[in-house]
Amino acid sequence: MSAAEAGGVFRRARGRTLDAFSSEKEREWKGPFYFIQGADPQFGLMKAWSTGDCDSGGDEWEQEIRLTEQAVQAINKLNPKPKFFVLCGDLVHAMPGIKAVFSGHYHRNAGGTYQDLDMVVSSAIGCQLGKDTHGLRVVVVTAKKIIHRYYSLDELSEKGIEDDLMDLLKEK
Repeated sequence: MSAAEAGGVFRRARGRTLDAFSSEKEREWKGPFYFIQGADPQFGLMKAWSTGDCDSGGDEWEQEIRLTEQAVQAINKLNPKPKFFVLCGDLVHAMPGIKAVFSGHYHRNAGGTYQDLDMVVSSAIGCQLGKDTHGLRVVVVTAKKIIHRYYSLDELSEKGIEDDLMDLLKEK
């Protein structure tokens, strides 16, 4: 399975909602709970590692997709259900075609470029450790480029996404 074919695997959860965290009753301690933490699906690494080409061999994701699906199936069978699932670590092994890496955890906007790879660090929704406002980053991906812009929560709520970014979504 190629990286392009694998995209469908992750779209299956769209449209589902989790009301538990938005309800007032979740703000009060109700007793013990558990969550699941997974790490490093790192799509592409298994082939790269097996061929000894860890610098450029991450073009096949079939094994990692199968294992990730197995992990989700195992979690879905648990009873009682976990409160939430968090996935940490490397999601994708470096492979041709990756132009930008997006991350957080620094609690301020930052970034840089190494060779042809952009590193984009988005500030926090919560506690700010710099001068940025509480916000979100909108990332638009076209066939030719990746454009991103950080919006304060107020700005995004009141004005939405700016027209120039919306126009890019209309391109074919």
